Amino acid sequence: MDEITLIGITIIVITIISVISVLYAIRSAKNKGYKKQIEKLDIEKNKIVSTPIVPELSKIETYRKNEKIETMYKEWNKRLSDIRDVQIPKITDMILEADYCLSQRDYKSTLYKIAKLEMEIYKVRTNAEFLLDDIKDITTSEERSRKVITKYKKEYRELYDKFKESENDYADIAETVNLQFGAIAHKFEEYEDILDSNRYNEVDNTVNTIEDMLKHMTIVIDEMPQIVLMAENILPKKIKEVLENYEELKKQGYTLDYLNVEYNVSEANKKINDILERAKMLDMKDSLLELKVLMEYFENVFDDFEKEKVNKKEYSDTITNFQKKLSRMNKLVNEIFKKLESIKKVYNLEEEDINLLQKIREELKKLNDDYKVLIEHTQNNAFSFSKINKELENLVARLRLIEESLDQTLDTIGSMKDDESRARQQLEEVKKILRRSRKLLREYELPVIPDNYFVELQEAQGAIKELIAELNKSPINIDNLNMRVETARDLVIKLHNRSKEMVKSAAFAEMTMVYGNRYRSKYEELDKNLAYSEMLFFKGEYKKALQLSINTLNKVEPGIQNKLVEYYKK
Repeated sequence: MDEITLIGITIIVITIISVISVLYAIRSAKNKGYKKQIEKLDIEKNKIVSTPIVPELSKIETYRKNEKIETMYKEWNKRLSDIRDVQIPKITDMILEADYCLSQRDYKSTLYKIAKLEMEIYKVRTNAEFLLDDIKDITTSEERSRKVITKYKKEYRELYDKFKESENDYADIAETVNLQFGAIAHKFEEYEDILDSNRYNEVDNTVNTIEDMLKHMTIVIDEMPQIVLMAENILPKKIKEVLENYEELKKQGYTLDYLNVEYNVSEANKKINDILERAKMLDMKDSLLELKVLMEYFENVFDDFEKEKVNKKEYSDTITNFQKKLSRMNKLVNEIFKKLESIKKVYNLEEEDINLLQKIREELKKLNDDYKVLIEHTQNNAFSFSKINKELENLVARLRLIEESLDQTLDTIGSMKDDESRARQQLEEVKKILRRSRKLLREYELPVIPDNYFVELQEAQGAIKELIAELNKSPINIDNLNMRVETARDLVIKLHNRSKEMVKSAAFAEMTMVYGNRYRSKYEELDKNLAYSEMLFFKGEYKKALQLSINTLNKVEPGIQNKLVEYYKK
């Protein structure tokens, strides 16, 4: 039991020692970490102290004869003193405070001090860098600007040579361009004078001015010849040509007021003069674009002239054709209405057809009125041919609609006439068929005609009478007429077919019975059947008589049936 207690106590002691060791190690590591941060910040402070502000500021000593430089020098000295005598000592104190808190193992305060120290160092470093940059702007200005000025002088010479090669292209503007080159040369001299006078604070402004002047001069050299050429040569010629064409077309009777040519020419000349006046001051803002817009406008005016010529030709071609069609339409409609009452008496026209004809006449009257207005406008040159053409196209379309509507109505009336004509023709044909049917019966002289035949004959004759009565009505109802024609034709054809069948059956029945007489003495049954066939024949049942006699003969003379049938079909 004592051994177990001893082991337990030993484990506890070892655990406590381990924990203490770990805590010590953690604290030691934290101390070292914070210590390194403080040391690093101290190094940053020393870098600020070593910033070469003083050497650069000492270079200003040679420029202090300039009043502005002197003022700047004093201001920079004041900022340097503030950094060196106030801000840097403050950082030193903050480092000491952080170091003290760390030695007291006050980690929370140490961390807070380090954060404030980092912010302060950043602020002071920025102040020092800004101060150094401000001083270097002066101390390095000659070195920096000299390279740029050398480049600008080269650009200047190239631009000047390019100008001299084509100086005539600038016309009256050449003198202004020369003066501008002189102004740029004067700026180069001014730059040298600034350096000689140690006015380094003015260097950047002068260099920037030279840069802007050269950029502007580059645009002048590139665009001014085009502006002068277009404004003084190309556009005036184009305007003159437009005006000449304009006057010539007006003499030929074209209406071109809608193009506002005269007003636009006046405005274009004002714009050209304005561009040239501004060009003399080397102000070319949007000048080239404006000139190109004017050029495009006058090119489009020529296109408009050509369109008017084309429209006039189209108008001449279309109006001639339209006049002929309109004249024919007026004549046709007048003739229809002259005969309308007689047509209404002959045919039972529907109210819809009559209303449509009235509407067509009204539309045609409006069309004639609008056509007269169009002719007046054309003769008075009130509108351009492009607009007149559109109006004419509208009139042509309206005339086409009137023609279509009239054609539909005339088709209806024409169809009625055709139906009447066909009905009269078919009446004659039906009569002929009826006469042939009756003649057929008379030629054969049948012993008896069945009663139902006479019924069919009366029906056919009655249908013909009804057809004649329908044709004699005024006005004629075409639907009823067509129905009467169809009925009469069907009944007469039926009667004719009945007549042919009856005559043919009777003829062949008689022929068969005569042929069978040769066998009557030999065959008693055949004799009886033929006698019965004769009885059917004289009762008017010719088809039954034929069938009985053929069937009877076929028994005594096989094949006779086929011979007679073939003969019957012929």
